[in-house]
Amino acid sequence: MEGESDAFCCAGCEAAYAIIRGAGLERYYREREAFAPRPEPMPGGWDAVPLAAGADGTCSVRLSIDGLRCASCVWVTEGVLRRMRGVAEATVSYATGRATLRWDPATVRLSELADRIASLGYRPRVLGEEGRPDRDLLLRLGVAAFAAVNVMMFSAALYAGWTAGMEARFAALFRWMSLALATPVVAWSAAPFFAGAWSGLRNRALHMDVPIALAIVILYAQGWWATLRGGDTYLDSLTMLVALLLAGRLMETRGRRRAAEAAVTLAATLPPTARRLVDARVETVSSERLRPGDRIVVSAGDEVPADGVAVEGRASVRMALLTGESAPVEVSAGGRVWAATVVVDGSLTVDVTEAADDTVVRRMAEELRSAADRGSRPSSTDRIAPWFTSATLAIACGTFVAWTRLGDPGAALSATIAVLVVACPCALALSRPLAAAAGLGAVARRGLLFRSADALLELAVVDQVVLDKTGTVTAGAFEVVSARDADLRVAAGLERHSRHPVAAAVVREAAAREIPLPSASEVVEVAGVGISGLVDGVCWSLRSGGPDALLLEGPDGYAGLLRLGDNLRHDSGEAVRRLRELGVEVTLLTGDRERVANRIARATGIDDVRAAAGPEEKAAMIRALRARGRRVLFAGDGLNDGPALAAADVAVAMGTGSATSILVADGVLAGGSLLPLVTGIQASKACRSAIRRNQARSVGYNIVAVGAAALGWVNPLVAAVLMPLSSAMVVWGSSRVEAEVRRREGGA
Repeated sequence: MEGESDAFCCAGCEAAYAIIRGAGLERYYREREAFAPRPEPMPGGWDAVPLAAGADGTCSVRLSIDGLRCASCVWVTEGVLRRMRGVAEATVSYATGRATLRWDPATVRLSELADRIASLGYRPRVLGEEGRPDRDLLLRLGVAAFAAVNVMMFSAALYAGWTAGMEARFAALFRWMSLALATPVVAWSAAPFFAGAWSGLRNRALHMDVPIALAIVILYAQGWWATLRGGDTYLDSLTMLVALLLAGRLMETRGRRRAAEAAVTLAATLPPTARRLVDARVETVSSERLRPGDRIVVSAGDEVPADGVAVEGRASVRMALLTGESAPVEVSAGGRVWAATVVVDGSLTVDVTEAADDTVVRRMAEELRSAADRGSRPSSTDRIAPWFTSATLAIACGTFVAWTRLGDPGAALSATIAVLVVACPCALALSRPLAAAAGLGAVARRGLLFRSADALLELAVVDQVVLDKTGTVTAGAFEVVSARDADLRVAAGLERHSRHPVAAAVVREAAAREIPLPSASEVVEVAGVGISGLVDGVCWSLRSGGPDALLLEGPDGYAGLLRLGDNLRHDSGEAVRRLRELGVEVTLLTGDRERVANRIARATGIDDVRAAAGPEEKAAMIRALRARGRRVLFAGDGLNDGPALAAADVAVAMGTGSATSILVADGVLAGGSLLPLVTGIQASKACRSAIRRNQARSVGYNIVAVGAAALGWVNPLVAAVLMPLSSAMVVWGSSRVEAEVRRREGGA
């Protein structure tokens, strides 16, 4: 029925009604027999979510959690979940917003764990439904900052009116306008602090949101009282307090970036289809449908869809995904190939040994996913916060009781507010993100970009640097190291139309020497053998002349030799020397041959060399070093370096490397230089020193200021002035990080 009796359960149904009605299909409502089914938010509920079963009888799952605002949220969530009966493991990663849970299904159910998370004020989700908490926090900060600026203008007018004289009606107007602006700040902008304080109190966990929320409530109540009765409202202190705290929280949140896309990128490297041989007939099937024992065909330009063994044919296969080396590998019958590697030329018939989730590339993706969900270690601020909070609340209560017993309720309220405001832990909370932000800026200006403060601060304790060879210590591309101009001219003529990486290096070197390229005819390229053709009417051939060499042959046989190599980056040796001066050991880790690895190591001054290492061997070596107590930084550039990057304490990717290595790494070297690694370690040490000094200043300030406020020597107005001064002291201490980095660079 149309008319005022129409009712809709939501705006979506109302919009659907408007569309149906607009199309002239109102008959639908007359002829339908029942209401359309409504989708459930999660069919079957939480207990229908697929779980991983452990050998010990436990179940595990990874969830996304919306609403994690700071390290305190992680601390509260982990602590509450770990106290639940039957929970064996609860790890929450602030970096990815994900939780890894493991529990005894006979004791507790997943639905109970999800309800417990929801009761803390956060929203658990199935992976893939992550929210956008940064945008929400930014909007809250914008409202608070807008209100703070305007309330401070009204307050300045009121303060000026004390001496210049102001009519009571204007003073009342300014107070009411200040209260109107402060109300949305308290009701909406400060909501995260109230939610954090309430969830902490409800779960017997004290953190810094408690005194912050209490101070906001008391200041807001005082604002109402002063607006109604006349007097100092302190609403400028309230709004500025909320704005400053939200700014600090935003800096901490902006310091982290999600690395989950790296695993998705890895998984997506498998080609969507494969050509499978069935009874001498080729059929195209989904790569996901391949099974061990299937036989597939791959040709030039194809990506291999599964791991397997070649049974027929000959081809050059680019294995950079797994080895990190740019040179294609010649594969013939009996040779192994891996999913997501690329056939440069030739063709192969392959027997599938592992497919879909069992391939090496998918196992690499799973390892990267697990690494992204690692929980962060608690900072010193997190450890101090409960004690600081307890002490602040105890002193505030004691101040109120003491002054009340002295018979001065007005002084009791004033002193209590002063204690809460002057002791508000914003300076303590900001000490780490501000110093870390200064450090992040210092290293970014020198070409090292970190995605989180945790990774930068971890550099200070690194005592082992492991470097990949190709693309990291070296430039990562073939170059002609030595060749005569005449030989290079003929070779470039033959190779000018080839897609092979070696051909590209030859043509590039000829162009660099400004050698005109001759025309070639009757060119024949044989995969794994070489290339031949007519240049200047003479028959020439170019083939492998041994490792890192090309042999040029003419009508009379041997004509010349072109030597190839992967040249060192210009400052690799200097970077290794300076790392050693900092007391850091350096290891070269590569999938290349031992002879080539040793040559690069000698040129850079590296003594410890590990050659012929695949992706899993690289990761295993990193884990072995960490098991011996070493703090490891790994720098690499290839997709094959993903597991090693994930296994290291700190992972740095080259900016010229693969997109996945950049996504999974903690930091990126933007330029073709390793020297920023040295600066990064120096900046990390400077940041840690600045954080310790900031925290010491903050604690010292609070001891003096809280004591004075409790004695009644500091009224709320002075407390409101001192509070931003304490933050300014922290800002000043953090600004010294850049100067400290320069000093350390000069002393290097």
